[in-house]
Amino acid sequence: MEDKKWYKQKKYQITLGIVLLLVFGVGGYAFSLYNSFNSALGNMHEPINKTDKRENDISIKKQDPFSVLLLGVDERANDSGRSDTMIVMTVNPKEESVKMLSIPRDTKTEIVGNGTVEKINHAYARGGAEMAIATVENFLDMPIDYYVKVNMEGFKDIIDTLNGVTVVNDMDLTYKNYHFPKGEIELNGKEALIFSRIRYEDPRGDFGRQIRQKQLIQAVLDKGTNLSSLLKIDDILGNLGDNIKTNFTLTEMLNIQKQYKSLNKSIEQIQFEKGNGGKEAGVWYYYPDANELSEIKQTLKSHLLLK
Repeated sequence: MEDKKWYKQKKYQITLGIVLLLVFGVGGYAFSLYNSFNSALGNMHEPINKTDKRENDISIKKQDPFSVLLLGVDERANDSGRSDTMIVMTVNPKEESVKMLSIPRDTKTEIVGNGTVEKINHAYARGGAEMAIATVENFLDMPIDYYVKVNMEGFKDIIDTLNGVTVVNDMDLTYKNYHFPKGEIELNGKEALIFSRIRYEDPRGDFGRQIRQKQLIQAVLDKGTNLSSLLKIDDILGNLGDNIKTNFTLTEMLNIQKQYKSLNKSIEQIQFEKGNGGKEAGVWYYYPDANELSEIKQTLKSHLLLK
């Protein structure tokens, strides 16, 4: 059970990064086909109230730094769903850089608007994207300008619509019946999930897994913006539209694609490394290290040019 839970969580992390970057990457071509795909993009758009943690509005067109919360949601019939993964990305156009922070799903914190202290991934189940955003803003003491909510069942479809992706594997790895030799390999949707999942079979542990996750994000972005994939953009946007909700407008996506083409080349991954876990009343929680949390807050706020 723990292995399945871990696999599910890591699958969500890689997928979220892929989806956001793919949305950015296909924007330019989508502009030329605006009328054809406006319906699919309109289906993705789901506005929310603006953050109250900013004194002034930001403008992507004017190249203001901005932040994004990516929510990987497991939604089922007659269930509001819950966010199994929460990733915060900050984008600084002047530095042409992106910072990506994965928040452990079991982090104990205040659920803003619910009057409780519990696991941070419960925020979405209690109050949807807006409560999840408010909770993350409080946890990190910073504004969240945009969000992207992904129904994770669509991940394999996106990869398979691209006819798979190619990565250069730096280590021979085997997981159950799956073998990934060292060198250039091609992966379909299911294989990509397995490849991003491997942990115990890699002596580098989490570090090795992060390398593979970044490789897959880059591979999907590269494949998603080449000519052969753009010829199938209606299928790609169809998969995105069916599985994604975001408050990004089409104009904002196009501005990101136009102005920040090199951002996908400079993604810095940040993660919690010094915290610890423990049980309370039989429930397991993750407790971030106070000093490390403070450093992460300052890093992200500085990247957004905030004090």
